[in-house]
Amino acid sequence: LPWGFAVDRLGERWTLGAGMAVAAVALAGAAFVSSLVPLVLLLAASGAAGSSVQSGSGRAIMNWFDRDERGLALGIRQTAVPVGGIVGALVLPAAVSAGGLRAAFLLLAGMSALGAVVGALLLRERVREHIVEAVPWTLRDRRLWLVCWGSGLYLVAQVAVLGFLVLYLHDERGFSVSRAAAVLAGINLLGAAFRIGGGRWSDLLGSRLRPLRWIGLALVAAMAASAAATAAPIAVALTAFLVAGGLSMAWNGLSFTAAAELAGEARSGAAIGFQQTVLSVIGAAVPPGFAALVETTSWRTAFAVAAAVPLVGWWALGLVTERPRNR
Repeated sequence: LPWGFAVDRLGERWTLGAGMAVAAVALAGAAFVSSLVPLVLLLAASGAAGSSVQSGSGRAIMNWFDRDERGLALGIRQTAVPVGGIVGALVLPAAVSAGGLRAAFLLLAGMSALGAVVGALLLRERVREHIVEAVPWTLRDRRLWLVCWGSGLYLVAQVAVLGFLVLYLHDERGFSVSRAAAVLAGINLLGAAFRIGGGRWSDLLGSRLRPLRWIGLALVAAMAASAAATAAPIAVALTAFLVAGGLSMAWNGLSFTAAAELAGEARSGAAIGFQQTVLSVIGAAVPPGFAALVETTSWRTAFAVAAAVPLVGWWALGLVTERPRNR
């Protein structure tokens, strides 16, 4: 959220560049510490600094593209998350095998530094009048709270699948780690495609909230099918989880775009920062809760609960009145 305010006041180029540079320094430092507390502090610093990329890149795309193009553009931008996950899954184990954790941290530092340089040199900021006084009012917008927390509840399903599917397949269905990881990679690829397709769909409809709600209902149905299939033949279970996993990633770009457009250009950085903060809060709370639910009940019950929570988000999004698109 502070990075979002900084982007609205100072612009996206140097805010993004500075954040990624600090993240690079923190990761490089993590490569050379030998005790736990400094390591945790440096990793926390790298995460906090690197989060500048969300508001910085999001606001840049908001300024570069018109309303009838933003859904697709931000959908493509949001594929950075699954693509980055795939790259990390492929590259980091090899780095650890070759040079240990130090090599992995230095590789991450180098990639962050490259992101800082690219952002500082290549991001184009459109000349515009900033309405700085309007920025603090971002968090007083009821619609923004409903969009961020409503869509944020979809994250419960995403965390359940992306965070625990490999463990379920390994422990309950006898998959090797590599086979289970391959399923997870397939979900990430499907999720990237869904994000792009959902963004383009929203452009054609002239609405972010309608497809966001429809994806929510589809996600509820797919997660319910996955919960019911936890003891079904493996082909049935894998099909259900692939669809549910892809849908669990499809909504994020639409939520990103809806939050920014509700706030308007002058406040879009802060709105994106708030949306990402909400997701971080929910993302931190769900894993221990889901794990405890599996431990005390069953995989089926835990996935069923993860299917039900997005329904509340779907209801909350229905309370938001969307501004009609100017033609």
